[in-house]
Amino acid sequence: MTAAFPLRAVRSPTAADIETARQVVTAHLAPTPLDPGAGTAQAPALKLESLQPTGSFKVRGALAALAAAPTGVPLITASAGNHALGVAFAARTMGRRATVVVAENASTAKVDQLRRSGVDLVQTGASYDDAEAYARRVADSGAALYISAYNDPHVIAGQSTIGTELDGQVTGPLTLVCGVGGGGLAAGLGLWAAGRNDVRVVGVEAAASTAVSAAVAVGQQVPVEVEATLADGMAGNIEPGCVTVDLIARHVDALVTVTEAEIRDGIRYLAAERGYVAEGAGAAAVAAVLAGKVTAQGRIVAVVSGRNIALPALATVLTEHTTSR
Repeated sequence: MTAAFPLRAVRSPTAADIETARQVVTAHLAPTPLDPGAGTAQAPALKLESLQPTGSFKVRGALAALAAAPTGVPLITASAGNHALGVAFAARTMGRRATVVVAENASTAKVDQLRRSGVDLVQTGASYDDAEAYARRVADSGAALYISAYNDPHVIAGQSTIGTELDGQVTGPLTLVCGVGGGGLAAGLGLWAAGRNDVRVVGVEAAASTAVSAAVAVGQQVPVEVEATLADGMAGNIEPGCVTVDLIARHVDALVTVTEAEIRDGIRYLAAERGYVAEGAGAAAVAAVLAGKVTAQGRIVAVVSGRNIALPALATVLTEHTTSR
């Protein structure tokens, strides 16, 4: 369950934040490819964020947030792994000092990369919620500035830059499908799509972790039970007062869930039929499309959000018997 944090005053991104994030991301990252596929439920187009230098879209928001942070101030964040890798990349690029906190059960693939990244790594607690609580306590003591993996205007603005890249890669009408953990990606893409009348955004949660849809249903954060999931990058509760809830309620057209079996199907499909490695969270959008859970308008584009899966876990999924899909 979510720890009892003091509420933070977090604002929604402005148009200026989004434009600044676009400039920062463009300066440091090449656009990720779009594999066009057929754009259908059987072969969706793929926005390959898994090909980012850190293996995940999270580097976009990290770059935008660190560029906006006051200089000379130590930074701290909590992460399931991919945001931490993004912060490590941004800190190295910008010459900043950062501490990243992950749970003791964080993905070994991500932890191994973090140990090599040069950041100060802290592993503590049995879940993402525990790691976030630790990072918040450090920040509340005044020792560092906390950068949320999702509840931050600059992080959300950074994730919206996927949409600005899509402007030059695909024409509408289209249905854009993305994974949802804390909701920063869906909120950013929703803000991008709000400026267009030919884009439908669908967010996908793991059925084992539905903090965002539970919050959207009642209009505020509510604690949920989080079960074990291969989509570790989407597992965990969200911060009270999280701005992603309202943004998703206003700008995301639908939220759906995928089962563990469907996530595994998505990983196998991407590897066997499209030639891409994806972690559980990275395959969630594709999993929802393949399972028939996305009502489409025009071409379907699924965000393959990350590739950082431990090799033994990947091997297990790839060698399992497939479902009846």
